[in-house]
Amino acid sequence: MIVKDQLPTSRPDNDAIALTIETLAVRFGDRFSANRAVREQHANITSWHPVKLPDGVVYPESTAEVSEIVSLCARHRIPIIPFGVGTSLEAGVNAPFGGISIDMGRMSRIVAVNEDDMDCIVEAGVTRKQLNAHLRAQGLFFPIDPGADASLGGMASTRASGTNAVRYGTMKDNVLALTVVMPDGSIRRTGTRARKSAAGYDITRLFVGAEGTLGIITELTVKLHGIPQTIASAVCPFPDLESACNAVITTIRYGIPIARIELLDEVQVHACNVHSKLTLPETPTLFLEFHGTEAGVQEQSETVAEIASDFGGGPFDWAVRSEDRTRLWEARHNVYWACLELRPGSKFIATDVCVPISRLAECMVQTKADIEETGLVAPIVGHVGDGNFHVSVMGMTDDAEEMTRIKAFIDRLNLRAIEMDGTCTGEHGIGEGKREFLIREHGDNVDTMRAIKAALDPHNIMNPGKIFSSVPL
Repeated sequence: MIVKDQLPTSRPDNDAIALTIETLAVRFGDRFSANRAVREQHANITSWHPVKLPDGVVYPESTAEVSEIVSLCARHRIPIIPFGVGTSLEAGVNAPFGGISIDMGRMSRIVAVNEDDMDCIVEAGVTRKQLNAHLRAQGLFFPIDPGADASLGGMASTRASGTNAVRYGTMKDNVLALTVVMPDGSIRRTGTRARKSAAGYDITRLFVGAEGTLGIITELTVKLHGIPQTIASAVCPFPDLESACNAVITTIRYGIPIARIELLDEVQVHACNVHSKLTLPETPTLFLEFHGTEAGVQEQSETVAEIASDFGGGPFDWAVRSEDRTRLWEARHNVYWACLELRPGSKFIATDVCVPISRLAECMVQTKADIEETGLVAPIVGHVGDGNFHVSVMGMTDDAEEMTRIKAFIDRLNLRAIEMDGTCTGEHGIGEGKREFLIREHGDNVDTMRAIKAALDPHNIMNPGKIFSSVPL
């Protein structure tokens, strides 16, 4: 069965757009803008895909206001694009058919912290750094760390993960309940604060990872964790990528509860040295972090050091003081800026894949060879504890021949991961950029996804053009 999308094939009627803009301007005053500069800020600002602007941007301050906005847009069949902080890497906030961008930034209240139950309720615009600063005095933290200071609503919508996922899981593992505004403007609450349930379909996780195509998340209940008694970080160089990957695979097979295990190839290490003023050996390197009691951290680190040594890695260079750990992980999180310095004038073209960890070394080594054969400047960095890695291609987007080579490389990378029983995206999402690979990966199951989309959003106003195209590819 093929279920066709209900996407519009062109922009909505100009009169409907004009009426919607006029109504929002009157209702929200200076919390609505049709200024081009503001609209550009709410389009595709972190990806290499072409920018497609919304017709206006509105800033709600409550779930009720989001419901009001969606109801208005639904009446006139105007597209709606939810916006967190705009760190999507696959053009997830682009507006290919125009419409209204709903900026959730003013919905930034921490509603409740249930310290004994280790959970909290937050509005969708709360960012991870804001939440963790609020929780610190209570000895709690929220572990999902995608690098950017993303909003929790956006992180849930893209099913984010990051450096801590190997121990604490991804957003799908840490969201207990949601408040969602549906495409008709109605308000639904999914889930409860209970840590498990066998009651009916898991509606919460239907919205986690839906990229705003089924509804707008306005409030989240998320799990919290205790700040570990002891935290220690280290870097460990290796002679080559394969050795580093094999050390990671062995570490995971031994069941060591490592908190972070990131792999940077020699090109990425060089970029971090230059940008963040580090002095690391420019060779494939693991960034590691251990959480637990003092004795537990010592035992974990000694075991991993032995494993690394067996694969030619080491010695460990430790960062135990808080300021040293912060400097190390800031360097890791600043790879975007570091990469831009590798090739001035280039555009950052990010892509990621994830494979079963037993195939990690094979996939990374083949990808590295492909980069070199294709003649690209493309550092590799990965959340390798769960088989996920990123390639940052530094491309001259106005060079048609180079962009053809880059596109072919990204296609090969996605297919390589899928053929290894992996996924075309571990955490960046589908957006506009990977729609054809969703079909390669999921086959007929994409028809089921389309059917769900059509049932919940029959006029296809919720973030149209993302995940699916207008007709089956």
